[in-house]
Amino acid sequence: MPETMPAMSEPTYLLWFSNELAEFREPEFRSVLSLLGVQARWTPQPPSEPFLEVQFASEADARAVAQRTVAVKACFELWATADTAEQLHAALRRRLRDHPDTMLPHFGVDTTFRVSVDAFSKTLTHAEKLERVETFDYLPLEGAVRLQGAALRLHLVEHYGPDPNRAPARPLRLFFGRWLCDGARAAITAHSLKQRAYIGNTSMDPELALVMANMARVRSGDTVFDPFVGTGSLLVAAAHFGGHVLGTDIDYRTVHARTRPSRVQERGRPRGRQESIAANLRQYGLQSRLLDVLVADAALPALWRRGLVFDAIVTDPPYGIREVTQRLGGGGGAERPAKVDYCAGQLFGDLLQLAVQRLPVGGRLVFWLPVTRAEYAADRLPGHPCLRLVANSEQPLTRHSSRRLLTMEKWREQAPGEHSAVTVHPSTALFKERYFKPCGVDRGEASPAGGDSVVRALNGTAGVNGSVGMDVNGEDVTAASDGASEEVNRTDDRSEIE
Repeated sequence: MPETMPAMSEPTYLLWFSNELAEFREPEFRSVLSLLGVQARWTPQPPSEPFLEVQFASEADARAVAQRTVAVKACFELWATADTAEQLHAALRRRLRDHPDTMLPHFGVDTTFRVSVDAFSKTLTHAEKLERVETFDYLPLEGAVRLQGAALRLHLVEHYGPDPNRAPARPLRLFFGRWLCDGARAAITAHSLKQRAYIGNTSMDPELALVMANMARVRSGDTVFDPFVGTGSLLVAAAHFGGHVLGTDIDYRTVHARTRPSRVQERGRPRGRQESIAANLRQYGLQSRLLDVLVADAALPALWRRGLVFDAIVTDPPYGIREVTQRLGGGGGAERPAKVDYCAGQLFGDLLQLAVQRLPVGGRLVFWLPVTRAEYAADRLPGHPCLRLVANSEQPLTRHSSRRLLTMEKWREQAPGEHSAVTVHPSTALFKERYFKPCGVDRGEASPAGGDSVVRALNGTAGVNGSVGMDVNGEDVTAASDGASEEVNRTDDRSEIE
């Protein structure tokens, strides 16, 4: 690729994405654009590519999008990009000569500055970084150098490819520009599970929880519902972005923090009084955004008043691995109501029907679907005529299984008297069986009736028995997680020198 100087009529910005969750980058980016109503143009890149050149209408748009996107590490106003250092300097000099109005306003005698060198997939020595900084001596940097809090932060970014073990001697691509802002990744550290008041075996990793909130396009004042609330990780993420949050769960002990502690050092003792879902919200100053958490079965129509609407539904249903799939049955008391097995196919069917009934047009349902990788196919995903699939991203769990983050948007209302049907493929109900017997997986085995989907006409009534079942025995298996309970060790291939 030759040297490039972005067109002056279309300001170009460089988004540097995190190494984590590569497949989730573009879907989250698109959702944030939709949420903010921002127009942008870019050339799609493979998931292995951490850099994206984007044309925004204004710097304000670029800042707003970057500061809301969890996958973004940093955003730069791109001044020049090239394949070699010589081409980069030539493009930068030409910009300074032909379009000084795009650069000179940022310089000045009273403007403090610093120049940083960042490398992706390679570690540079101090001498190498200093050598690169000195090559920009033709820039009109007249102010004082300030290592912290400089008014002007210039960055040279060298891209050595996706594999640090096979980094070439010279960079494949170079970028130079002005730092605008960091992304929303500080919230990941702030919401670390290691310091959270109340967690369980399946508490969602904070990065994934925040990404889910962005996929749901949660904005200030929205009402966000999680029907499988657990310890409330998704409520925390939605409230972080301004949502008013509500959750339900049929497990009285989880809702009221009476389960056994999941932290190793705390096992063998009862939960403390400071442990609760409300305490999690209070820990981050979000307690005013917690509407309530109910011990209830969200699939029961009698639970909800007529006309109740949620702006978004964000959830991580149980898979039958660490958490059993059950629903309320008849009998029992308030603390321990009777429960019955809940077929996974029925569970996801009820979830989609709930979304159709309780979301407004344009509202989104974001949820995880466990799949056996050998049996997965896009046409086997659950569906409903009133919901359209917006995004579908995979997170591997084991060599044989993964879970897909599905984002569905309600695009029309269900007409009065319309007998719309939820479609759930039989393989959805067989995930647990396949998970523990991966070697016996056969793509044709899960659908003996010619591979046709199971179609259930719910007609607004949840709890209808499905035609396929799942063996739920309540065992506590730690081989896989319904939600990522351990923090991911993050390593950034970013170094800098001032």
